[in-house]
Amino acid sequence: MRSKKLLIAALLFISVPLCADNVIDEVIWVVGDEAILRSEVEEERIRAQYEGHHIQGDPYCYIPEQLAIQKLFLHQAELDSIVVNESTVSHQVDMRMDYYISQIGSKEKMEEYFRKTSSEIREEMMTSVRNQMTIQQMQSKLTEHIKPTPADIRRYYNTLPADSIPIVPAHVEVQVLSFEPIVPQEEIDRIKGQLREFTERVTSGKADFSMLARLYSEDTESAKRGGELGFVGKGQLVSEFADVAFNMSDPKRVSRIVQTEYGYHIIQLIEKKGDRINCRHILLRPRVSATDKIHSLEKLDSIRALIVDSAKLTFEQAVIKYSQDKNTVMNAGLMTNQMTGSSQFEFQDLPSDVAKQVYTMKEGEVSKPFIMMDPMKNKEVCAIVKVKSKADIHKANLVEDFQTIKSMLEAQMARDFIHDWVLKKQKEVYVHIDDKWRGCDFEYPGWVHD
Repeated sequence: MRSKKLLIAALLFISVPLCADNVIDEVIWVVGDEAILRSEVEEERIRAQYEGHHIQGDPYCYIPEQLAIQKLFLHQAELDSIVVNESTVSHQVDMRMDYYISQIGSKEKMEEYFRKTSSEIREEMMTSVRNQMTIQQMQSKLTEHIKPTPADIRRYYNTLPADSIPIVPAHVEVQVLSFEPIVPQEEIDRIKGQLREFTERVTSGKADFSMLARLYSEDTESAKRGGELGFVGKGQLVSEFADVAFNMSDPKRVSRIVQTEYGYHIIQLIEKKGDRINCRHILLRPRVSATDKIHSLEKLDSIRALIVDSAKLTFEQAVIKYSQDKNTVMNAGLMTNQMTGSSQFEFQDLPSDVAKQVYTMKEGEVSKPFIMMDPMKNKEVCAIVKVKSKADIHKANLVEDFQTIKSMLEAQMARDFIHDWVLKKQKEVYVHIDDKWRGCDFEYPGWVHD
């Protein structure tokens, strides 16, 4: 089997806009009409070090070749009129910019750290993300015809050497039924009273909204930025929040109190830009007493008793009737692994509270009620879980792991196709390499024609 890697996971390291100092620039490669500069190679080398990426072999051979391969895909994408969605590119860049600002502390500190203005950083990111997405779309188009038949998959599996058959870790499928403990009205009134006080202080000029957000908001990430969310589209916000935020027009005003699944908010507009908005918010969550939690656990225990007596209520029926988890309620409570998109979890990938429950449970068993942290809402909920399926660690086989083996074959076929495509493309596109940069053991030897 070839060990060539698909270039989709980014040939190079695009996430941090570093700069290479003291580099005397020169053109070292030309691919088609595109030049590769020595400064580009140096910047990618520094970035690899910064991000901890290990480069096998000489970076001054590996990096220019990867940049050249990128340009082959970008050239083909231009011929095939591949166009990426600019709003998606912009959204990805906004998220990265927000992440850097949150990690470094402020926009000014970020500019100082990278020694570039925020507009320069953003422009570099826009180009880099746009190119990456274009390459991904181009590769997807090139390999979209790869669809192995069941016979192909069986034949592939039967030809695998014994030491190449992957070990499938122990995994489990879990259904969950959860709801939030009932919050007393007096606690809701307390939260709303505090938010009204914040609104009065901002409106009267006694306090700054961003300062109050830093001090009191329970959205810990945005609180670091004074409650600022960054530019987002309406679809990126929960509907109750978006309906209020997108109807605001005066940056001096504070919104009414907005209730969402996350708690209670007040909002201040910063700026509107087309179909995107930047605003601040303060989030407060009602406190749930130990007594309230006990009452909810007792209710769940009664529901579990009905489920265990399966003649009265199935777990799936109970989910539809009682569960407040909107991410699983329409799927009979079946949890989805956000990293893989499947319903299978290795135990370390489950929320820790759930993993503790299901580790010793048997297939089909329903847990006793417990308190867990909802990772999406970052709040405590009461839950019971059912183990839908469970498998111990084993060597992959065609009966239990057909999809895993199919994915392996598809990936291998795609790698082989891309490898052959690059070899073919090398012969069709003009390539010139400066003499000082030719003495390399390239992955694709067809770069040097003379």
